[in-house]
Amino acid sequence: MPYSPESLQAFVEAAALGSFSAAARRLRKTQSTVSTAIAHLEADLGVALFDRSARYPQLTEAGREVLGHAQEILAADQRLQQLSVRLAAPVEPRLTVVFSDVYQLDPAQRVLQRFAEGFPEVELEWLDAEGHDVLEIVASARADLGLLPRQERYPDALLAQPLAHHSELAIYVALEHPLARTGTRASQQLARHRQVRLSAQADHARAAAGRVWTASDYLMVMEMAEDGIGWAELPRALVQRYDRGRLLELRLPGWPRRIHSDLVRRRDSPPGPAALWWADALG
Repeated sequence: MPYSPESLQAFVEAAALGSFSAAARRLRKTQSTVSTAIAHLEADLGVALFDRSARYPQLTEAGREVLGHAQEILAADQRLQQLSVRLAAPVEPRLTVVFSDVYQLDPAQRVLQRFAEGFPEVELEWLDAEGHDVLEIVASARADLGLLPRQERYPDALLAQPLAHHSELAIYVALEHPLARTGTRASQQLARHRQVRLSAQADHARAAAGRVWTASDYLMVMEMAEDGIGWAELPRALVQRYDRGRLLELRLPGWPRRIHSDLVRRRDSPPGPAALWWADALG
C-alpha cells in the first residue's frame, strides 16, 4: 500500500519533536493538517502510532517500530531526488558553506579529501559562525549551505534538513578552577562562578549578573575557559581535538547533552551536485 511522503514526514517530525504543533511549525503547515496526515497513516497501517491520552503524544510500541521504517523510506526518497539533480544539473563552480563548531570533521572520514577528489574543479569556501548568524549568512546568500544545532523554527526563506549527525556538549573548567575540586557538587555552585559562553546564546539563567563573558566562536570560549576565566559549555569533539590538556570535564547530572544538527539552504536556490554531495556526506 503506498503511503504519501507528507504523512510519513508529519509522523517522523511529530515523533522527533514530541508534539503535533511543533511538527506543524517545522513543516510550515497547520496543526490540523499534521494531525490529519498522521491519522490517515494510522488508518492505512491499521495501528495507532501515538498514545494521545496525555498532554503530549507518546509513541506506541507499534509507532516505535514504524518510525525506523518511515525514516528509511523518506531517506530513500530524498536520495532519489538528489540523484535526479546530479544527473541533470551542471556542477556549480563555487560552493560556500558555513558551519557551527558543534560539527568537527572526523579525520577518519576524509570528508574534505573525498570532496576534493569528487569535485576537483569546484572552489570551496568554509565559514565559521554560530546560532542565528548561520541562518543570516545563508539567508543573505553569503553561503549556500549552513550547519547548526537544530532549531524549533526557521525563517520562511530557508529549508532545513535534519541530519543523523549529533554532537555532545559538556561543561568544562580549567584544571586550577575552584569548580574542578567540587565534584558532583559543582552543579549547585555554577551560578556562583563566571560563565564563558557564545555571544549568540541568550540563556543567562545559570550565571549571576556581571558574571558572564562572551565570545563569537567556540574556540575563543575554550581559550577563555583554559585560562581559568570561567566555566563553559563546549562541544566535546572540539575539546578533544584542540584542548592543550588544560581543561577538566565536570561530570554533572544531565551532562553531557546531545545536540542534533540541521543543514539549511535557501528555498529559492535549488542545490547543485556539489551541495547535494555535502548533504549526503553529513546526512
